[in-house]
Amino acid sequence: MRKCHTIALALCCTLLLVVVAACSVSYKFNGASIDYTKTKTIQINDFPIRATYVWGPMQAMFNNRLKDVYASQTRLTQVKRNGDLKVEGEITQYQQRNKSVSADGYSAQTELSMTVNVRFTNNVKHDEDFERTFTATASYETTQSLASVQEELVTQMCKDICDQIFNATVANW
Repeated sequence: MRKCHTIALALCCTLLLVVVAACSVSYKFNGASIDYTKTKTIQINDFPIRATYVWGPMQAMFNNRLKDVYASQTRLTQVKRNGDLKVEGEITQYQQRNKSVSADGYSAQTELSMTVNVRFTNNVKHDEDFERTFTATASYETTQSLASVQEELVTQMCKDICDQIFNATVANW
């Protein structure tokens, strides 16, 4: 009787191992869904500023952030040309506008916005190619000067837009 119990337990363990080995589920917590057997490289061109209103450091902040997102969340090798994936475009708009008015009729909050035009080419699967704009906004109290909050707000908007681009290009959801 004891021998049958041992055999049955061994059979169940073997069956469980076969099922686990046969079914492989891959969870990626960063959202990237890349087939690394086919897609190994990414080309990320610098995005120039084409907006009429500019803040000098914004271009470098955006370009560095975009490259960092792909470097930290994928195993893709960044190349200068002929990438399996290609991300390029330009910063097309950077502006501020009044967002709300206080009881005394003056501006209470100002909204800063940044828009980036992106061209994405998937040289492995061209049906995923697109050209699209991505926008982010951030607000600040009008009692503050733009100069005192600009770096923080642009950093926040760059992060938001880069996350949007990442999700649109390699997350596929």
